[in-house]
Amino acid sequence: MATGTVLRISSRNYSSWSLRGFLLARLSGLPFTVEVVSKDDPTTRAELLMQSSSIRIPSLLHDGAEVWDTTAIGEFLNELCPKAQMLPKDRMARARCRSISGEMHAGFHALRSSLPMNLRAHHPGFTVWSAARADIERICQTWRDCLAEWGGPWLFGARPSVADAFYAPVVTRFRTYDVKLDAVCEGYAKQVLAWPDMVEWAADAEAEMDEKIEELELDAEF
Repeated sequence: MATGTVLRISSRNYSSWSLRGFLLARLSGLPFTVEVVSKDDPTTRAELLMQSSSIRIPSLLHDGAEVWDTTAIGEFLNELCPKAQMLPKDRMARARCRSISGEMHAGFHALRSSLPMNLRAHHPGFTVWSAARADIERICQTWRDCLAEWGGPWLFGARPSVADAFYAPVVTRFRTYDVKLDAVCEGYAKQVLAWPDMVEWAADAEAEMDEKIEELELDAEF
């Protein structure tokens, strides 16, 4: 059993929540170990298939506290490691960062259900229906607004923040399902995919030897 600070995650390939938790933990600079919960656990599988009313994985275990829900994990780590500047220094930027992170956490249900995260898959020419397209446009407008106001290359300037961790799984969805982006959003997507912590996560997802979850393996004709 791992000791010290532990981040409990599920599938690296399928779990957007686990990816967010990992990126948040890395942003904090806090040393931690990763403990993988089997995706075949009934609770974990229900979360991956969005059949659960709440998401308990990832969870962070630190100094006797257990924190789950990625918003709570982000706030906990920001309090614990203030020098990491996980949220922007400027008050207005912090407010926007929290707002768009909360929107990502709670919204975009059409995108989540019709384009599930699957790092090992690629579907050229995938048909994206209107409800998911509306979500995609809202996300891209959010990116354009932040990049224009705070200058990039990250959503709030020169360094990644909580918001970039929250939107990173969406970038992987856009790649998996061949979503075409304008030049600004494409540049941001490339920035996220080149993030060393993202590169590490993607490599580990590729190396995972777990079996496929058929419900999350969509065909291009879907």
